[in-house]
Amino acid sequence: MQNYGLTSVSEFVGDWIVYRNLDAADVRLPRLAEMRAEVGIAAHAIPRKSEADYARAIVHLLRLARAFDAPRTAISRLIFVGDTRLNDGTAFANLCRAGNWPGVAFIGAEKAAPAQAEVTALDGYPLYLANRWTLLAEFDAFCREQGFVVDESTAVVLDLDKTTIGARGRNDRVIDAARVAAVRRTVGDLLGATFDPERFQAAYDQLNQPEFHPFTADNQDYLAYICLIIGSGLYEREALVEDVRAGRMPTFVQFIHAVDSRAAGLPTDLRALHGDIYALVQAGDPTPFKAFRYNEYRETIGRMGVLPLDAAPEALLEREICLTHEVRELMLAWRDRGALLFALSDKPDEASMPSADLRAAGYAPIHQTLTHVVGV
Repeated sequence: MQNYGLTSVSEFVGDWIVYRNLDAADVRLPRLAEMRAEVGIAAHAIPRKSEADYARAIVHLLRLARAFDAPRTAISRLIFVGDTRLNDGTAFANLCRAGNWPGVAFIGAEKAAPAQAEVTALDGYPLYLANRWTLLAEFDAFCREQGFVVDESTAVVLDLDKTTIGARGRNDRVIDAARVAAVRRTVGDLLGATFDPERFQAAYDQLNQPEFHPFTADNQDYLAYICLIIGSGLYEREALVEDVRAGRMPTFVQFIHAVDSRAAGLPTDLRALHGDIYALVQAGDPTPFKAFRYNEYRETIGRMGVLPLDAAPEALLEREICLTHEVRELMLAWRDRGALLFALSDKPDEASMPSADLRAAGYAPIHQTLTHVVGV
């Protein structure tokens, strides 16, 4: 591993990026609210990355972005670079269908086994599954061998989290640590002197497991709220786990309704916070725990570019959210060949963009924040 110095994701994608709310960072592109009717997305709905509605929105943005940079060129093929076979693979296949484009995807994750790649398919679209991020160089050669040209007619869609930054299997634990620290900070601040760190950690660790994803919807806002309610003493973790496993409390929506019926037992400030979160859940907001997400932004930024410029790669991978050298290197090469580079993030805007006061203090969105580049 080597330390390649400091840069940001915006070095190669500019502001061609959307976070969870599907409002592109580049102000030349339409907001989600402005393109709902054109792409067929229902009012108030914010589709998730693996949904067909999401793909239609991104295809629309890709075509508009290409028209700004190369007005006489139409996109005719798609490359996707991500880290999860199911979520990213599904998003990739949906994008190809929505755009009526041929495509190929690189799905990477660093593993201990000898370096190898496997070519498979999802819904007929090829996936290049690699257990080393260094295999991106071979993926470039694979694309050429398949006659898959990278030029101005090519759109390259990059997953941000655990691919472009915090590479899965190499550096992703620092992203997770930032999120856990944000939950802990939020719950601790709200509970004050009654906060029990061990009680919090036991609840978070257990309910964050795949067994409970149907209950939490694998939504960190929901999980943070559940930990807060357990920390308040309104629910005991053991009793809640028993209810979930027995099918008496199958969903988060049922849980927050139950809390609402007992909200009189919460302290005044927590009762008010519950009311705010409850209203946002009722309105369909997928990120209703705003205080947690604001803290997640601060915890994430606090782990980017903070070590000395010449820090050892091992220390950087342990303590910073680093930009993946292999991704950056290939994206710079593909950009020079004319490809459109566009990044996607599942992270909520509240956890990715600074608030007005933080922006005034010099903070930047995650994709514009300098951090170390580490790789082979």
